[in-house]
Parts: sequence; structure tokens; C-alpha cells
Amino acid sequence: MVVHERHGAGRGKGHGAGTRAAGAVLAGVLLCGGAVGCGSSGSDDKSAETSSEQVRMAPAAAVRAAAKKSEKLTSFRYRMTGTTPEDGRIEGEAAMSTKPVAVSMKMRAVGQGADAAVEIRLLDGAMYLNGGKEAAGELDGKSWLKFDMSAMDEKQTGALSGGSLSRQADRNPADDSAFLSGADDVKRVGEETIDGVRTTHYRGTITLSQMRKSLKGEDAATRERREKSLKAYEEMGIDRMSMDMWVDPDGHTKRFRMRGKGDKGPLDMTMTFSGLNEPVTVKAPPADQTMDLSELTEGVEG
Repeated sequence: MVVHERHGAGRGKGHGAGTRAAGAVLAGVLLCGGAVGCGSSGSDDKSAETSSEQVRMAPAAAVRAAAKKSEKLTSFRYRMTGTTPEDGRIEGEAAMSTKPVAVSMKMRAVGQGADAAVEIRLLDGAMYLNGGKEAAGELDGKSWLKFDMSAMDEKQTGALSGGSLSRQADRNPADDSAFLSGADDVKRVGEETIDGVRTTHYRGTITLSQMRKSLKGEDAATRERREKSLKAYEEMGIDRMSMDMWVDPDGHTKRFRMRGKGDKGPLDMTMTFSGLNEPVTVKAPPADQTMDLSELTEGVEG
């Protein structure tokens, strides 16, 4: 995975490995948050009345209502598991604040040993990447690599897994879950209990063409945000998505799964949410343990 791309590389190669690593992690931010409908930590005791209300709603309306609630969240936590075209099988956990935007995430490549892990922190327009001991060997013993997202040019953002991910890392990830309401076949599957929370399970399949049509009637800012998601899926070669959403008694998404077949492999990610609107604090790593990307790219062409 990310870490192994750095192993044994020189300083110039470290630039390429570092940007590829950042791209993989940013893909996680996009995909893991991509469905952030976000779940509640409520209990079964208060589920009856709200659950009955959900049953009375049409499936698409229930999904749409959950997505709208997600857009108003200021913070949340989630754990993830699944497969991405870039990294294969991964798992991880993250916390995000949306106002202001700040992210703390840890990701691991399943089955590749304890060192196949990365940690990122995103705050104040900068992303910090920690790839462990092997990364430190490429960073003069420092643990963290810093990317100034606003200062990166097209070549550098292009190295970040297609370039668009660096511009999507700070968006509200609830936008992707809203696409499910535009599916023609969205239906109520049944009820399931997740982490002690009773949920209603919805499922649907939607094409990128349908996703694009669903943008009609949305305001300009919403269209711009969701079009970034569509571009990311197009870059993966995915034209059809299967989505599952589990909605809790409060009308928030407790779990979300998205699946699709791309040119470079399958996408199948499941996110389970908790800690709605609870404080999330993300701090920059110590300055003496951080190297800026510009230091790695000095004198390096391309």
C-alpha cells in the first residue's frame, strides 16, 4: 500500500510516493465520508414512534430526509471497511468537523502487516500524512509530510489520484448519500439493529446519468459540490452504483454502503457512524516532526 511505495526510494522518488500516498488517503476521505449520512448513538427505547413515521414515508422520501439532516451536522465519527480500486481491502476510523473543516483519519491495508497503515490530519487548508517508520526514512527521520492544498499546482494535484480528490477533501460528504433518493428502484428492505440501534434498511441502484439528472432544481453551490463526486466516480470508471442506507429512529443514517465496478477494480465501502455533533479536535503535528512537500520537491522536475 502507501507505505511500501516509499521503501527504498530516493529523494526524488519520495516525491512521487508521497503524492501517491496522499492520493490514496484522500480517496479514503472522499469515499469514507462520501456517504456520510452519519448515524446517531440513540437507543431502542425511543425508536417506536420515529420508526413508525419512517415506515409511513415513501422510501425515497425517507432517504432524502436523512441526507438533509446530514447536511446540517457540524461533526461526526465513523469507521470504515471495504475495497477501493487504488488500495484493495482497507479498514479505518475517522472523525470530522465540518465547521471549520478538520479531519483525523487512520487507514490500514488489510492483510499487509502492522506497518501497512497511514494517518492523516486535515486542517487549516493543509493535509498532514504519517506513513510510519518507512516514511520517516524518506523524510530525514521526520514522521509527517505536509501538503498545502491551496498551493499545489495541477501537476501535483494530478498525482493525487486524479487531482480532483485534493479539491474534495474539505467538502460536506453528506452529498453522496443524497444520490440514493434519485434511484428509480429505492426500496425498504427491512429492519436491522446496528451497535444496539434499531434501523430501517433502504437499498437502490443508480447510474451516473441519473445522479446528474438529480441535480436539477438544486442550488448552484449544491450542484457544484455533487458534480465533484460525479467526476471522481467517472475517473474510477464507475457508471452505476448500488447503495444501501440504514436510518436510525432519529432519521439520521447509521450505516451506508456503496458499491460499483470501475476500470481499475471494484469499489465496495461500508461506513458506520456515531458521535453526531460531539466535539472533534484535530491538531497539527509538532513542527519538528513535519516536513513540507516543498522541501521534497526542491530541484525535482515533474
